Amino acid sequence: MEEVEVLVVGAGPSGSTAARRLAEAGHDVLVLEEHPRVGVPVQCAGLVSARVIELAGSDRFVLRSVRGATVFGPERARVSFRAPAARAYVIDRAGLDRHLAEAAARAGARYATGTKFDRLEPDDGAAIAVLRGLDGTERRVRARLVIGADGVASAVARAFRLRRPVEILPAFEAEIPGAGGDPEEVEVDLGRSIAPGLFGWSIPEPDGGARIGVAAEADGTPARRYFERLVDRIGARRGRRLPGPTSLIVSGIPIGAVPRISGEGVLLVGDAAAQVKPLSGGGIFTGMRGAEFAAATAHAALSAGDVSAARLAEYDARWRRELGEELDRALYLRRLFRRLSDAELEKVVAALDRAELTGTIVAFGDIDFPTGVARALFRQSPSLVRLVPKALGALWEGAAGRAPELDPGPRRQAT
Repeated sequence: MEEVEVLVVGAGPSGSTAARRLAEAGHDVLVLEEHPRVGVPVQCAGLVSARVIELAGSDRFVLRSVRGATVFGPERARVSFRAPAARAYVIDRAGLDRHLAEAAARAGARYATGTKFDRLEPDDGAAIAVLRGLDGTERRVRARLVIGADGVASAVARAFRLRRPVEILPAFEAEIPGAGGDPEEVEVDLGRSIAPGLFGWSIPEPDGGARIGVAAEADGTPARRYFERLVDRIGARRGRRLPGPTSLIVSGIPIGAVPRISGEGVLLVGDAAAQVKPLSGGGIFTGMRGAEFAAATAHAALSAGDVSAARLAEYDARWRRELGEELDRALYLRRLFRRLSDAELEKVVAALDRAELTGTIVAFGDIDFPTGVARALFRQSPSLVRLVPKALGALWEGAAGRAPELDPGPRRQAT
């Protein structure tokens, strides 16, 4: 039977980041990717901050920068803002995945593509993972530690009985050639008829096309139907019917806090750990940062010969110390946002369309830490606070955990 120190399941940004850090520390690492090629199919819209480029150690996958955005309310309201320099980057997401996998491989990690984690078999002192190839053949690998980077429906989380009661937002995106729009600006559409519970987006591509998509609550309406409504709406803004879509992406976005992201001989990272920003659904930065914490914890545990749940719980603690409060605050704001009617959303967007507030957005805006600009806006504009249901004071006056409780929203157990 093959033996390995660390088995990483999933070769996305989180999995390859963890694999690289552990391989650089001298550990024997095997990475599984269920698809035949790393990075295919593409899993997200691919709009990131400079932090992702820094974590990846390269900008080779960057296609273009964006400096601003226009947010459209459900009816006529809109607000635009633009920074003097780049605030986000449109990337080749498959290129990012390949770059990170190549870096991990150069550090010594081994990759097995077309191979998925199927189940666990009991063993004393280590996990025996049963792997299944595309042709159905099985192989067994004994691993001292398993890192689950296998997405929202994580088979690793199920196998290790790490329950993840999170909300899953269905998402649908496509590339649309010739979609037009400002090449340095992202468009965001709000409204229950377009994307209840989150928003729709249009991200410019270098060739004049756009990545258009939606993420919405699982309310029984297919995400593709919301997508089609968004495409019609953007086409109306352009004054023409947009071409048909290409390169479809269908996915699920986990939103919410996971009780545990570690256990006996196991760590979860990325979407498997719901390391996703609740206000945007983005998870590349948070997942890669989580993977760095996971790798550091794993290295210390493996070096000490102790991969017990108690030892690996340090990962949960480190993750919470750096990003837990921001995500708690963002989750609270999202719950407030979900309560707004279309009429209220329209008023909020209209209220933001003032020079002093758009200046605040430019000054404080950060796609990885959006609650900072939200705090600045609420403090600056009492009229904006009055438009939002529930008192916001408790949210900003101390720890996010002391904010008043709201209903957690739709919850669905990933299967």
